Amino acid sequence: MKAVKKNLSRFALSSLLVISSASTLAAEANLRFAHFMPKNSWQSERMFDSWKKAVEEQSAGRIQVTVFPAQTLGKAPAGYDNAKNGIADIAWTVQGYTAGRFPLSQIMELPGLFKTGAVGSCAFQKLYDSGVLDKEYEETKVLYVHTHSPGHLHTKDQVVTSLEDLKGLKIRRPTDLIGELISELGAEPVGMPAPSIYQSMQRGVIDGYMLPWSAVNSFRAYEVSKQHLDFGFYSLAFVTTMNKRAYDKLPADLKKVIDNNSGMDWAVNAGQGYDDADIVGLAKIKEEGGTINELSAEERAQWQTIADGVTKKYIAKLDSEGLPGTTTYHSVKGYIGECETELN
Repeated sequence: MKAVKKNLSRFALSSLLVISSASTLAAEANLRFAHFMPKNSWQSERMFDSWKKAVEEQSAGRIQVTVFPAQTLGKAPAGYDNAKNGIADIAWTVQGYTAGRFPLSQIMELPGLFKTGAVGSCAFQKLYDSGVLDKEYEETKVLYVHTHSPGHLHTKDQVVTSLEDLKGLKIRRPTDLIGELISELGAEPVGMPAPSIYQSMQRGVIDGYMLPWSAVNSFRAYEVSKQHLDFGFYSLAFVTTMNKRAYDKLPADLKKVIDNNSGMDWAVNAGQGYDDADIVGLAKIKEEGGTINELSAEERAQWQTIADGVTKKYIAKLDSEGLPGTTTYHSVKGYIGECETELN
């Protein structure tokens, strides 16, 4: 009887392998989609797995997508180059992880531009659709761009409610531009991608970090930080982009499937996802004993003055380099107003 069961198990395994192989062979395109979020994060379900499902269903299985989470197909800072060079067919990454490469896109990171991820993402997609960013992304086929909701300051035990409290603290900065803001506020910026925050906090490499509420939950960073300042320092720019060769070799009808799953709907879906996840993340932080701190009106005005100075400096730098910094910034402000009305 044991032998029979063993043979049946082998037969079942062989059958599964045959079915899997047949499915792979039936697909005309097998796309590898890389991102750096944990597999059990909300982004995996709402952004990556849902995109995979939509593309596979709309192509009747002719496109198969394999999602690689948690930097399993390349480190986060290399995300754009991995898509460009074909290490991944599609990558989701942060533009600011490659300093100076997406200067106009990083206008979306400037503090205080918008209050929600949905509005920021809508405005960013409008900016991309206008064509002003074409040169920044000419090496890949962009599917959509978006932002996350405003990020806040999180520290281990240090209560931060004034510039004096922040002075000298080592704070993880997601990008050089945000690092400039951290420096102007009196802290010491330390560069690293988000997946490195937890271990760096444990080891004392950094005293704090900036993330939206949702990401504190996704990376379980509430376990290494108990003090949280609600300020809304910045928002990151993200891109989901595809290797050009992988796209170009698709037949016209499969290109249309990819095109139909690009653009504004997916941008807003991502931004709104951050807004929804912020509610869950903030609740989790409080549940885990975290303290949410606020700035006084006088202190907030001082921080805002510094943030405004960083904005002016960055836009002036773009203009001095021959880039349309001022006009692009004003365009972004206009798109934000449009999106606030359209998404209300």
